[in-house]
Amino acid sequence: MMIHGAPYPAPHPRRVRMYLAEKGLSPPYADMNLLKREHKAPDFVAKSSLGQVPTLVLDDGTAISESNAICRYFEALHPDPPLFGTTPVEVASIEMWIRRIELQLMTPVAAYWVHAHPLTAGLSAQSHKDFGEAQKRYALDRLRWLDREIAGRDFIAGSAFSMADIVAESVIDFARFVGIPLPEECAALTAWRARMKQRPSSRA
Repeated sequence: MMIHGAPYPAPHPRRVRMYLAEKGLSPPYADMNLLKREHKAPDFVAKSSLGQVPTLVLDDGTAISESNAICRYFEALHPDPPLFGTTPVEVASIEMWIRRIELQLMTPVAAYWVHAHPLTAGLSAQSHKDFGEAQKRYALDRLRWLDREIAGRDFIAGSAFSMADIVAESVIDFARFVGIPLPEECAALTAWRARMKQRPSSRA
């Protein structure tokens, strides 16, 4: 077994590391150098056809990509503490919030990173820079939306820490890294992030 990932600030590999830290698991893990495009090397693409990390390769050669799918695999093996919920409402709520954060927040953050950020300009022609800048503004709007949504509760999907919090932290911290910080008025998210920083997984 081997998890192929990437170092901070890559948000998707970080989700897996945070999840494993919360579970107290330490399977074999190897970082790839994304700037050197190690994830696009033919031998890795043979395992993961999209050439993306994280990818979990099992002992029998089975490859599981996508961060949430990898965490689901370990959740089935190690259900305690539960991070994807236990009751039907918990499971559905956590899944809802994971999807919302990915679609409403990660999508515009990623679009800004790809189309307008100076660090990615050397990797590809940024022919849609205006679109990228517009997505940065939209991401700030979505942060304000999420702040309103979680006002009055401790965690993203309810009263308990879950995979939704891991996804949100990985996205919001990556947004900060690329130049999309939390707006000053987002008091609920600021308090939530302070709680997240107290968890061992925050350093994963």
